[in-house]
Order: sequence, then structure tokens, then C-alpha cells
Amino acid sequence: MRTGPADVRAALAEAYRGEWGVVFGTIVRLTGDWELAEDCAQEAFARALPAWERDGVPRRPGAWLVTAARHHALDVLRRRTTERGKLVEVAALEAVREPPPPGDERLRLVFTCCHPALPLEARVALTLRAVGGLTTREIARAFLVGEDTVSQRILRAKRKIAAAGIPYRVPPPGARAERLDGVLAVIYLVFTEGYAPSDGSTIRDPLAEEAIRLARLVAAEAPEEPEARGLLALLLIQHSRRAARLDEDGGLITLEHQDRGRWDHSLISEGVGLARETVASGGPYALQAAIAAQHALAPAAAATDWAAVVALYDRLLALRTNPVVALNRAVALGMRDGPQAQLDAVEALNMPKELAGHHALSAVRADALHLLGRTHEAAKTYRSAKNAAPNEAIAREYAKRITELEREN
Repeated sequence: MRTGPADVRAALAEAYRGEWGVVFGTIVRLTGDWELAEDCAQEAFARALPAWERDGVPRRPGAWLVTAARHHALDVLRRRTTERGKLVEVAALEAVREPPPPGDERLRLVFTCCHPALPLEARVALTLRAVGGLTTREIARAFLVGEDTVSQRILRAKRKIAAAGIPYRVPPPGARAERLDGVLAVIYLVFTEGYAPSDGSTIRDPLAEEAIRLARLVAAEAPEEPEARGLLALLLIQHSRRAARLDEDGGLITLEHQDRGRWDHSLISEGVGLARETVASGGPYALQAAIAAQHALAPAAAATDWAAVVALYDRLLALRTNPVVALNRAVALGMRDGPQAQLDAVEALNMPKELAGHHALSAVRADALHLLGRTHEAAKTYRSAKNAAPNEAIAREYAKRITELEREN
């Protein structure tokens, strides 16, 4: 059955989003050659457009693309050399009659791209390129770095995989849980750089959405791992607030002042469901998702179940000491027990040197001082927060609070 050009392009775009990692990963598994795999994946998608316009979209687009990539790899290897090692690769490619399950291929690829022997920036870039199919230009634009920088990171990662003999596989059962932590950390970093960029630039939704896609992939292919679903829950709930986080001037709107009618309630529903499934596991992502769910379910900040939030933060801190988590707990404590409890909790924090001047620490202290009527101290502390703000949007929020205090006086 023939298909119109627009339908073919839409089908190819959908296949690219869903099948790139499978096509790429299959050639990596069969040849061990990451550069060849990328070339063959690109060639397969290039061949698909005219073939599908002529013959119609195949019933199994992924299998078609894997076969096309494998045939191209065979052609390249036959031309390249007759050396014994390459002939072995040719034989392996010729022996393939049916692609492996897509999930197996994606998991192998994710775990290899996120191997702890690779630098973190390289893991992020390689995962987005090999698993997500983002171009170097798209990755560079997302992280506001040069294309050459991204290309070099990816190239060095591929060379490191070859030189160190990093196996292309899902880790054995004894090592899988530990390695999964590294995979989830990479996905969360990608999301954070889209949702709250470290350089203070504008929110980058495409990067956050790609992280959610990766989280969905891992959660679907490793359903026995509650932390994978916990991370997905956390990202969905956080991303549900994206439309309400900035005002018309690009200023930050804090959680308690956001228009909750603008939140994406379909994402909240999915995320809350996953959070409820995973909270009993007690993992850090599952607990963070449960906290986010408490905020998402409340019709207003004051109606939040702050006792439940404090209890969840206590469980989170019992796993490991984290000054940011402790600071967030202080805020929740203040909402439950009043501003003096918040101030006491902040004063009692043992913050590491690198966070001692953090803007959030000053802001939380200033919030408590304001509510206690100590307006002069609050204004002074908000100024400290403003001076330490990582970007203009946050600095404007603190400036607004200072102006409000000055009016009160």
C-alpha cells in the first residue's frame, strides 16, 4: 500500500525517535565499531525515505531499518579489508536473520554509554547521541557549548570504550543495581540542565523532554527496578509545572505562588501513580517523587500535607546526608510548625563550605525572618541571596522581595 509523502515523513520521524538506538546498538553489538554503527544508522534512515515513499511504510519499521543498516555494514566491511578479524564480523552480520528484542538492545546501549569509566560530560553526550539520536548540533545547542566540544566528547568516549575494552552489555545481576544508579544520575542531570540550567540560562524544554523519554525507556526495559520508575515519576511531576514557573518577563515564580491551573494534570496523574507504586522501596528517587506528589496533589501550598513531607525528607536524609535536602526539610518544617521552627532548623544546619554562601540558604533564612516580623534582618539577608543568585531570574525574585519589605517599613 502506497503512502503519501507527508505520511512517510511522519512515520520516519516517529521511527527515528523510537528506533535510532536499536539500529545503532545492533551494529555496535555485531561489529564493536561505534563509528561504523553511526554511519550505518544514518544510512539506513536516509535509504528509508525513498524506499518507503515507493513501497509504503513497512509493517515493522524498526526491523526494516536494522536490516538496511546491517546490509550497509556488510558492504563497508567487505570493501574495507580481508583481514581475518573483519571477516569474522562479516560472518556475524551475515548470520543475523532476525533483530533481537528492541529492549535488549536499548538497555545494552544505555548501560554502555553510562559506564563509570567515562567522564560524566562524555556519558551525557554519548547517551544523547547514541540512545536519543540527537545530533551534535542539537546537543551543543541544548548545553550552550560549541559543536566541536560535543564532537570531541563523543569521539573521546568512543575511543575510551575501545581502548578500555568496555563491554557492550547489560551488567551481570550482581553489578546491575550499582550501575543503574549511574544511568539514572545521567538522565537526571540531563533533565536538570533542561528544567533548571546550571548556567542560569532559559529553561530548555526539549532537553527535559529527552530526559523523560530516556527515563521512560529505562523504566520500561527494567520494570523490576523501582528506582527507574521513581525517577520517571519525579521528572513527570516536576515537568508538569513548566508552564507556570516563569512570569511574562521571564522571572521565576516560586512553587507556592504558581497558578496550579496551568500545571499539566495528565503528567501529574501519571507521575503520582508511579510515585505511589515505588515509595515503599525507599529509594532516593522514589522518595523525592513522593515529596513532589504531595505538592502536586495539594490545591494550594497551605493545603499541602506538610507532616507527610517532613516525614519523607526524614527518610531521605536517613539514606545519606545532603545539605540541599536538609534545607528543603527546614522549609517543610516551617510550613508545619511555623517560622521559628524554620529559622531554628536553618541555624542548626551544618553546611559544607561550598554551600555556606548559597543563595537558597540565605533566602530560606530570610523567609523565616520576614514571617517573624524581623524585616530589617530579612531585607539584609535577601540582599545576600540576591548577590549570590546564579541567574537573573532568581535575582529578580529576591529583588522583588526586598522591595516589598521596604514598602512594609
